[in-house]
Amino acid sequence: GQVIHLITALTWRSERSPDDSPRVQFGEPVSHPIPHSIPYSIHPFAMTFRTENLPGVSPTTPEQTRGFVFNHSMLRIKDPQVSLDFYTRIMGMLVLRKLDFHEMKFSLYFLHRPSGDSAPSDEGERTAWTFSQRGILELTHNWGTESDPDFKYHDGNAQPQGFGHICFSVPDLAAAVSWFDENQVTYVKRPDQGRMKDVAFIKDPDGYWIEIVQPDLLKNLGR
Repeated sequence: GQVIHLITALTWRSERSPDDSPRVQFGEPVSHPIPHSIPYSIHPFAMTFRTENLPGVSPTTPEQTRGFVFNHSMLRIKDPQVSLDFYTRIMGMLVLRKLDFHEMKFSLYFLHRPSGDSAPSDEGERTAWTFSQRGILELTHNWGTESDPDFKYHDGNAQPQGFGHICFSVPDLAAAVSWFDENQVTYVKRPDQGRMKDVAFIKDPDGYWIEIVQPDLLKNLGR
């Protein structure tokens, strides 16, 4: 049957202020049975943010998507030695797993930033563990591209535009910029350039854009 949780929360209703902006009014605390299919904070004494309500946004999360994890993004690379040097030495990532597909002549490299969780040493278990994580970067190498001087992947930002960028958040943007300068990393824009301040964009060896942000500097972004 359906799982029901009983939580205590503040009642509320959404009203419109004179300028037609949403206004929330709070009433008396009451207890409500909450179906398990409706996402909510597991902390019974705090009302937490769930999603911004925009056209097209589903008001509920389907029960069928429970357990879905955004696991990785994939970039095709020309030369794995060059790209692995960039992402491990300059961006501080670790290689969790390399998978070779000899019949199809390509290799996959799965990278992540060090975390508190330790990956299993057994290759099969580590492969499964890798596909259960968040924030993985997959690099795909089609064999032979590294030997072709004229080969180049579309970076997504040249015309026609499509793919945009990946992003790393850093604790200290100025220190990160100094590190990138020390390693002669190519910039699309520095934090003080353009209209969007405190945001940097660098390029990886294949020309893909990487956004670099310090989270606490972005509280007023877009306001």
